[in-house]
Amino acid sequence: MQKLRPDMDIGENIQILRRNAKLTQDMVVARMGAMGIDLSKSTYAKLETNRMNIKVSELVAMKKIFNCSFEDFFSGLE
Repeated sequence: MQKLRPDMDIGENIQILRRNAKLTQDMVVARMGAMGIDLSKSTYAKLETNRMNIKVSELVAMKKIFNCSFEDFFSGLE
């Protein structure tokens, strides 16, 4: 089975946005769960370290949680 490799490394930006919002990984996972997005802490950690592709629904939820724009996730990746 071929391992999926993220095509853009947005994990570092996700981590920066989370820290700027003064949230822990556990807090983000809990808030996402409250929004109906079931995500384990280990899966979330993989998103921040670019070891897993992010789903659009997860990105939309993080945009709300971090109170940021979609552009913020892709900052510096052009």
